[in-house]
Amino acid sequence: MVGYFLTPDEHKNKTLFASSIIFYFIGEPVYVFLLLFSILIDYYHSCVIDAHYGKRKAKIALISSIVINVGLLSFFKYSDFILQNINSLLSTDFPLLKIPLPIGISFFTFQTMSYTIDVYRGQAKAQKSFLGLGTYVSLFPQLIAGPIVRYQSISSDLLHRQHSFEKVYYGLARFVIGLSKKVIFANSFGVLANEIIGATQPDVLLYWLSAAAYILQIYYDFSGYSDMAIGLGSIFGFQFPENFRYPYSAGSITEFWRRWHITLGQWFRDYVYVPLGGSRNGSLKTGFNLLVVWGLTGLWHGASWNFIIWGIGFSIILGLEKTVILRVLGKMPRSFRHFYVIMLVMLSFVVFRFDDLKMVFSVYQGMFGFLDIPAFSHESLYHLKSYIILFIIGGIGATPIVAHNITKIIEHMKGAKWLGVLEAAGLGFIYLLSASYLVDGSFNPFLYFRF
Repeated sequence: MVGYFLTPDEHKNKTLFASSIIFYFIGEPVYVFLLLFSILIDYYHSCVIDAHYGKRKAKIALISSIVINVGLLSFFKYSDFILQNINSLLSTDFPLLKIPLPIGISFFTFQTMSYTIDVYRGQAKAQKSFLGLGTYVSLFPQLIAGPIVRYQSISSDLLHRQHSFEKVYYGLARFVIGLSKKVIFANSFGVLANEIIGATQPDVLLYWLSAAAYILQIYYDFSGYSDMAIGLGSIFGFQFPENFRYPYSAGSITEFWRRWHITLGQWFRDYVYVPLGGSRNGSLKTGFNLLVVWGLTGLWHGASWNFIIWGIGFSIILGLEKTVILRVLGKMPRSFRHFYVIMLVMLSFVVFRFDDLKMVFSVYQGMFGFLDIPAFSHESLYHLKSYIILFIIGGIGATPIVAHNITKIIEHMKGAKWLGVLEAAGLGFIYLLSASYLVDGSFNPFLYFRF
C-alpha cells in the first residue's frame, strides 16, 4: 500500500501488476507463467476482434480464444476426472496425470473469457495496453477467490481512478469485517462441521449440527473472502461488485441464487443461459437450459460427480419453482419460506461437501435416523451447548438485521464527534480479535482453494 500510494498516478497500474504477479508467484511459482500466458492469449485475440469487428475473422478469433481458455481449464482441472471415468467405463488403466490445480484458474479464466466475449459483442472496448489488461486479470485482491469482475465494470477505473481517504477507510473497514468472518466464524464453524468425520460414535443430533455448521462455515468463508477483496479494491480505487447479499434471508431457492455468489450466477446467465434461449422458448427448453447451466455450475466448482449431481439437483428445484412451487410459496408465511430455503440448502450442501457419494448417502441416513445410532448423546449435547452462542450470533449475522440496525444508529447519530472514533475503535477491536484467532488457531482451511 505504501509503495502504491508513493507511485505517481500514471505508473500505479505498473505497481499493481508487479505486486499481483509477485503475489501469485509466492503461491504458484511455476503457474505464474500460465497466468501470464492466459493474459497474453486474450490480449492478442481481443486486438484481432477489435481490428476486424463484425467480420468473420473476429468470430474465428473469439472461438479460438474460448477453445484455448476452456482447453486450459479442462486440462488442469478435469483431465484426471475424465481419465477416471474412461477407466471406469471401458475397464482401461490409463495412468492419472495428477496435475496440481493452479490457484484461482476457474476465476481468472472466466474473467478473461468474459472480456473477449464482451469485446466481440461490442459491450467493451479492447484494451490496447497489455499492462492494462494484465492489471485487470491479475489484480491480487480478487485473483484467487473472486468476485468475478467484468472488464467493463472497472475499465474506466483502470485508466483514471479516484483515490480518497473515504475509499481507503471504507476499504480497510470492509477488509476487517471480511477477515473476522473468515477467521472467527468460518474457522470456528469448520471445527464443528468436521466432527462427524472423526466421530467414532455419531448420533442424529451431531449429523444435523455438522450440516448446519457447514452451511454457515462456507457462507462466512466465501463471503468473508469477497468482503476482503472488495475492501482491498476500494483502497486501490476500484469498485468491485457485491458477491453476497444475505442469501439465507431468501424466501425461495430462486431468490437464494440471486444472492449467493452473485457474480458467478450472472456470468452463467449472460454467457450461457441467455445465449441458449433462457426461458423464452417454452418450459421444456427452459428446463433443458437450466440443466445445462447448473450442470456446468456444478462442474465449475469441482471435477467430481457430487458437484455435477449438486448442480443438476438445483436445476430441478429451480425448474419446479418456475412452474409450481413459487405460486405455492407465495401463499405461505415468510417464516415457512425461510425454513424451506434453509432446509434445502442444508441438505444440498451435504452433496456439495463430500466427493464420496457413499459418504453422502451415509450422512443422509444419519440425519434422518436410518442408521443404528441414538438420537443424541452426551458428546452431541456438549457440542450444542458449546456452540449455541456462536450459532445464534452467526445465524443473526447471516441476515441483514445487524447491518440494518447499525446503519439506522449511524444515521440517527450522524454528526456526533465521537461516532467516528467509536467506529474505528470497534473495527480495531475486531481486527485484533481476528489476529489473535489466527495466531492461536491452527485450523485455517481455504474452502475455495479447490475450486
